[in-house]
Formats: sequence, structure tokens, C-alpha cells
Amino acid sequence: MARSEQLHNRAKKVMPGGVNSPVRFYEPYPFFAASARGSKLVTADHKTLVDYCMGYGALFLGHGYTAVIEAAKAQMDNGTLYCVPTELEVRLAELVSKMVPCAEVVRAVNTGSEATMNAIRLARAFTRKKDVIKFDGGYHGAHDYVLVKAGSGAASLPASEGVLEESSAHTVVVPYNDPAALERAIEKSDAACVIMEPVLANIGLVLPDKNYLSEVRKLTQQNDVVLIFDEVVTGFRLAPGGAGEFFGIRPDLATFAKAMGNGFPIGAIAGKKEIMQQLAPAGRVYQASTFAGNPLSVSAAIATLEVLQQSKDAIYPQAARTCDSIVEGIKEELEDIGTGIDCTINSIGSMFQLFFTADKVRDEASAKKADAAVFRRLFDELLKRNVFIPPSQFETCFVSYAHDEEDIDKTVEAYGEAFKKIKEQQRKQ
Repeated sequence: MARSEQLHNRAKKVMPGGVNSPVRFYEPYPFFAASARGSKLVTADHKTLVDYCMGYGALFLGHGYTAVIEAAKAQMDNGTLYCVPTELEVRLAELVSKMVPCAEVVRAVNTGSEATMNAIRLARAFTRKKDVIKFDGGYHGAHDYVLVKAGSGAASLPASEGVLEESSAHTVVVPYNDPAALERAIEKSDAACVIMEPVLANIGLVLPDKNYLSEVRKLTQQNDVVLIFDEVVTGFRLAPGGAGEFFGIRPDLATFAKAMGNGFPIGAIAGKKEIMQQLAPAGRVYQASTFAGNPLSVSAAIATLEVLQQSKDAIYPQAARTCDSIVEGIKEELEDIGTGIDCTINSIGSMFQLFFTADKVRDEASAKKADAAVFRRLFDELLKRNVFIPPSQFETCFVSYAHDEEDIDKTVEAYGEAFKKIKEQQRKQ
């Protein structure tokens, strides 16, 4: 019996489903990790995998990046938690404000979910309005404000048991890349805010149409609606200033996590001073956390952001070139296979995803047309070849600064062999 199978059997006895986050589970059992470095992840069964999950986007610099690890180690000697202010927190806020165009004021938190939840609370307090508008396929954490889905007509429904219907009633879900639908929703609702992933990264990877984000910004400004960019995935990854810088759009608030700490748990809410000053103790919007601004994560985040800022002319182009090379290589392998496998590949910067559909994927409805069963076969075939991508069609593959030419060649070859196996299986069916 494989070591990972043994560990999963133990885990099921003491952990719900044997995991601490549902996306980590897949049949018959997930592999367990033992260590990681650079672009590689080593399993409990001593296999070395090329990693394109990369902490679901958190590890933009790669696993165990030296400057980040050294900063955290140095801080450990001075303590891990004080629960009083530190100069480190000030340095981090100054750094984020310098890098992110909309970040006049910054509040450090621990996770992306915590950031989005409190950003929505801020918007409601600032506007004195109740409703939240989000987009089909957008994910903003596992809290009641946003854990909802579109129902029939204009209704929104809980996306999880335990979420109150009353919470869903104040969240409006509209299709992505449809400015007219957003305009209608704003007109018909008491909208405090529009919260959006500027690039959808939790329904696969879906890019904004040309001028779409500009239209969203114009509609929210015209109607006094707070625009929140959820940059938990795109923040510090698409550009040093995130999607706001990349697309040239300045939201009212933005939320960050993942790549901000390169693997350490940290997040942030940033935005206009007049909104951010609503937070206690300056204002009357309550948000608090024992671990917010803890010196260990803050030290790692400072090191991460300093590297990204100082070496931006090398890091971002290299990661984008690596991603482009992988995508072009995959397309060439598909051409060599010939007819029989319908695929669409979306990519931007250091992110990509393949959908098993011939149609263009530009919203949740078109993403859901993709054949998830074939994608699962792709995942299995790639894993056999020591290439690890997220196990769901509706996640995104992440390239890091640590991925190199050898990884590109191995990855493209693995995709090509996987496509051949998939085509063989289809012929037999």
C-alpha cells in the first residue's frame, strides 16, 4: 500500500473527508506532500513532481524562496507573535501603498476570505446600502456574504448548507463579461458594492473582454457603488500592483493574499482613505484578529514584495514567457494529435488553463460546457508522468519564477503523451 494511501486512511478517521480543505481531495485518495523546493514538490511516496498548483497561486517565487525563508527564520529568533504594533507592519503597509495604485491605506489580515468579508462590510458601512453584486464563477472565500449562487430569475441561493437564505437575499449574482446585466442589477438593487475577480481564476481561467473592466468601473462610479477588486489570486502576480496596474483600472478597495506572502499566511485590504478610515479604531466598522500583522508572516511578506519590486523587470517577463512556452507547446501537441480532442486554452501572465470544449470560454456558462470527466483523465495521466496540476477543471494552473526550460519540456511532453492516452481511451469507448 502506498504511503499516501496509508496516511489518507488515517486522516479519514480524524479529519472530515481526510483533508482540511475540500479542493485537496480527489478519488481514490490524494497524494501527501513531504517537501518542496523551487518548482518541485516531493510526495510521501518519494516522487518528485513538477508543480503547477503552487499553493493555488501563492508561491509565485517558487517553493522555499531563499530571501523569504531567511526573513522568516531571522524573525523567529525575535518572537512569532506580540499582539502589539511593530515597525514591520508599518513597513509592509508602506510597501503595499507604494506598489498598488489604489492602496492609500492598508489593513493587514490573515487570509483572502477574511479580507473579502471585511471589504464588503466596509462598503456597506460607507454607502449605507445592503446589497452585494458578484459574478457567476467568481469565488471570494467561504463566508456567507459570497457563498451564494444564481437561482431562477433574479434570485440568489445559498451555495452551501448552513448559509442562511436571508444572507443570500442580499447578494445578487450576474454573468461575467456582460456589462448590460451588471447595469440592470445595479438599477434594481440597493447595491453597496460590486466585488469581482478582475480575472476569474476559480472557474478555470476566464479573462475579461476588451474594455469590460472599464465598463464595470464606469457603471460603479456613475451609481456610487464601491468597486472591490478581489486580487487574492491576481495581486502581485499579474504585475507588482496586481490587476489594477495590469489593466489600468483603479478600484475603490482591493483584497490581497496568496502571492503576497509567497506561502506564508497573510492578506490585506487596501483602498481609498475615506473608506478604509471607517475601520476601528479610526471608525465604527469592527474588524479584529489576534494574528493580524504577526511578525513572522509580515517579515515574509516584506521580503516577497521587496523581491518583486526590485526585480520586476526580470521576474514578470520570465514567468510570462515560461507560461507562453507551455501553452504554445500544448497547442502544438494538440495539433499533432489531430481531430478528436476539442480544447480551448485560456492564459494570461503566469496563469493558464485548458478546457475540453471547442467553444470560447468567457464566462461560467461556457466554462461549464467543458468536459470535466476528460479533464480528470488528463489530471491522472499527467500525474503518472510526475506533472501535478490542480485536480479540478475549474481551477487554474500557476507558473512560478522557479519553473525553467527543463520543466517546460517535461510538461509539454507529458501533455502530449496524456492527449494520446485520452484519444486511445475515446476510441475504445
